[in-house]
Amino acid sequence: MQSMEAHRKIALVSPYDHAFHGGVADHINSLAAQFREWGHTVKIVAPCKSADAIDDDDFIPMGRAVPIPSGGSIARVSFSVWLKPQIKQMLEREAFDVVHFHEPFAGLISKDMLSLIDPMESTAIGTFHTYEGTRLYKIGAKHLAMPYFRMLQGRIAVSLPAHRFISRHFPGDYEIIPNGIQVDDFADAEPFEHLKSDGMINLLFLSRLEKRKGLKYLLGAFSRLKWEWPNLRLLVAGGGEPDADSLRILSERNLQDVVFLGRVSDEDKFRYYKTADIYCAPATGRESFGIVLLEAMAAGTPIVASGIEGYSSVITHGREGLLVPPKDEDALADALATLLKDATLRRRLATAGTMNVQEYRWERVARRVMDCYDASRDAWLDSVSRRAVGMEG
Repeated sequence: MQSMEAHRKIALVSPYDHAFHGGVADHINSLAAQFREWGHTVKIVAPCKSADAIDDDDFIPMGRAVPIPSGGSIARVSFSVWLKPQIKQMLEREAFDVVHFHEPFAGLISKDMLSLIDPMESTAIGTFHTYEGTRLYKIGAKHLAMPYFRMLQGRIAVSLPAHRFISRHFPGDYEIIPNGIQVDDFADAEPFEHLKSDGMINLLFLSRLEKRKGLKYLLGAFSRLKWEWPNLRLLVAGGGEPDADSLRILSERNLQDVVFLGRVSDEDKFRYYKTADIYCAPATGRESFGIVLLEAMAAGTPIVASGIEGYSSVITHGREGLLVPPKDEDALADALATLLKDATLRRRLATAGTMNVQEYRWERVARRVMDCYDASRDAWLDSVSRRAVGMEG
């Protein structure tokens, strides 16, 4: 059993401002919670605009972050060159058994930590999350990062697309371990009764309002569907502002029953997935993994999504959802119409989704990560032993 496993002291290191919501921060927080439940000591190390914003006594703030464009979004990372003495003191004080870097080559914190870790004392692991997320690798930064890449004793990619991207720049052995999800939070949520009982059909878009998330294509499809389904409602949840094309479509087509909810809390997010009759993810690309699809599956909500690489690695067309070509308003409308007309198909997709998502429970994902720590350490020690024998020979 997990509880019989030797206690470990683990650092989960993020290059991103931990006060801002994001996929990597969510991943780290959930992984930390699962490891702590198993009795391990876990410290999260990351830049932060204000340590008071983090409700975690074991959070170690490390510098401040600045916003930079990345993969169609904004990443807040630290490029401080003054943190090395602070990092050195922290590593000596904490004496971690495992230091697990997430996106190791974003910002400078991971580079400084890798240069100071004693590989005989601490196992260095790197997880790569993004897909086509940065131009730095293409302009020579990978040559600067390669020595630090070789210091990683174990490497994880969160999906096949993420693996294909990172291995082009840093060839090597990777374990593919997906993101996890707190399945029961979504499965046990209660829908918003006032939205379920008013005779409307609820279509949900839940994502940051960035252009690459494809809201304008969903609005275009929605405008077509409203003629046949006047009781169709589109719920738009997520931080940010609609792009200019989305605003134009809303105005020119005088769309009714589009409700902008803004950023929602985690508890409300669970409930909106439960409220939705269909979840739609029309992203145009640069998604390494479909965490929003897992969330919809956990809630038992049928899905229509773009057939981009990150999404098609999570669901199979016709089994857990329907996939359509990205940026194709007509195909998106046709797929949504197919589900609107066929309640039996909606139930079948939802049932398959609830079964598929069980593999992504955090306790299963975290177990695989812990196994990777052990296997990476064993393989590294074995390689050191073989090199020593070769030198003696």
